[in-house]
Amino acid sequence: MSPFLVSFKLAIWTTIILLPIGMLLGRWLAFARFKGKAWVESLVLLPLVLPPTVIGYYLLLVFSPESFSGSLVAQWFGQPLVFTFPGLVVASVIVNLPFAVQPMQLAYSSLPLEVREAAWVSGLSSFETWWHIELPQIWQGILGSATLIFSHTLGEFGVVLLVGGNIEGSTRTVSIAIYDHVQAFDMQSAGWYSLALLVLSLAALLVVRINTHNKAGHA
Repeated sequence: MSPFLVSFKLAIWTTIILLPIGMLLGRWLAFARFKGKAWVESLVLLPLVLPPTVIGYYLLLVFSPESFSGSLVAQWFGQPLVFTFPGLVVASVIVNLPFAVQPMQLAYSSLPLEVREAAWVSGLSSFETWWHIELPQIWQGILGSATLIFSHTLGEFGVVLLVGGNIEGSTRTVSIAIYDHVQAFDMQSAGWYSLALLVLSLAALLVVRINTHNKAGHA
């Protein structure tokens, strides 16, 4: 499997797993009022400020088959997660959690309370309110979250290298391939891979920004 296919597979799985998590956690953080909320939000956003190598180091400790937690994880997944594609997916989900939650939280926070209260007065249940009232209005948050998760996963390097290693066809992603080609002084191949990631990242940002401006224009 080529590095691009590995990266796309990783990005797709990460996006699929994180979207519902981001939707639930983002909604809870947007509407809930409780002591310690700032701590929860800080923990969710922590991967944004922590160096990826630090996150990768701690994940290696947790996933290591020699550790108690690693043995439990290996029993749960049926195999050790270090240097495997499933391990990459778990690490990618953790690293990209802020990109899933923050756009969702902002989208939910922008919903007027009066709209939800009107739905409740009309007899809609919490689920019906979410399905018929909230979900159609937060689609931009869903789009932004999915786009950020997917594009950031494609370019992730530090955590991917530490947790997944560099196994051809299994955990060798595009970012690691770029690093390998630079190390081998194959600048042409590194350049093509880098250009592809640049174009994909720019396209992802344009999708988010164009939809943001379209929504503002219709408001």
